Amino acid sequence: MRDVWDIMVDSCPLGLNDALDSNKMPNIKIFSGSSHPDLSQKIADRLGLELGKVVTKKFSNQETCVEIGESVRGEDVYIVQSGCGEINDNLMELLIMINACKIASASRVTAVIPCFPYARQDKKDKVGSRAPISAKLVANMLSVSGADHIITMDLHASQIQGFFDIPVDNLYAEPAVLKWIKENIPEWKNCTIVSPDAGGAKRVTSIADRLNVDFALIHKERKKANEVDRMVLVGDVTDRVAILVDDMADTCGTICHAADKLISAGATKVYAILTHGIFSGPAISRINNACFEAVVVTNTIPQEEKMKHCPKIQVIDISMILAEAIRRTHNGESVSYLFSHVPL
Repeated sequence: MRDVWDIMVDSCPLGLNDALDSNKMPNIKIFSGSSHPDLSQKIADRLGLELGKVVTKKFSNQETCVEIGESVRGEDVYIVQSGCGEINDNLMELLIMINACKIASASRVTAVIPCFPYARQDKKDKVGSRAPISAKLVANMLSVSGADHIITMDLHASQIQGFFDIPVDNLYAEPAVLKWIKENIPEWKNCTIVSPDAGGAKRVTSIADRLNVDFALIHKERKKANEVDRMVLVGDVTDRVAILVDDMADTCGTICHAADKLISAGATKVYAILTHGIFSGPAISRINNACFEAVVVTNTIPQEEKMKHCPKIQVIDISMILAEAIRRTHNGESVSYLFSHVPL
């Protein structure tokens, strides 16, 4: 008598191996949080998908409510939410969305966080200080909410990956930055890549090596957070285009001081290229009054409103890098190609 397994194999029109292969990868769903719907839409368009239905609202007491509007059972779910705007509300919304998908039996939930919130609070700043390590707390919250995987971009400190016990893909804007420099700065072969602080030296040397140009760095001394005391330029920018590169700019005090320092040191033009343009407080007026040719940021954070008030801001679209990372993760392919290439 034939057993049930043989009957299943015979009755399967695809043959057994094909049938098993077709079920290897669950279907993919992409949901957008409310922090950056434009970027989420670009990612979905790039992948040829529609964004999943989700309703986010607040009760009258300001509690966040999330309703996932379609089945996610057995699905590979990606939730796009950047750490910008109302950061605490958006973080809480992300945690609730992850948990909602997890308890609705999603097979895997990946949080796509282009700009990681609280990334600057990654260590105790002084010996014996009572400062919190909030980036570690955020990592714990994401893990406890049910995230299986994190995709982010240009973490302020790459050691933050070690705060997680789940896989973290830290993507880089560097390939897109190199492409922008070559296409938009005619004198790029006679430029110096400058880091506005010692912490960014590794990032700057990597870009300078790829372009085969010199690099410099500015040493700054801070008396308190968001205020720079004095700056010292290490390197030569005389009669060259100076390109300031950093992972983020918040109030822009540092990069505007740095631009003045570079001009006084003999630079012909100054550009600033930043992955995350937070631009809070007096940032926009400082950029407008500074001597930049352009301040170039990626769209990990929405920039439409800021661009209306500051014509110097230009945007590099990185949605294709995030979309390709999602596609490769979903298909079980390597993501390391994206560390040195911009997907076409």
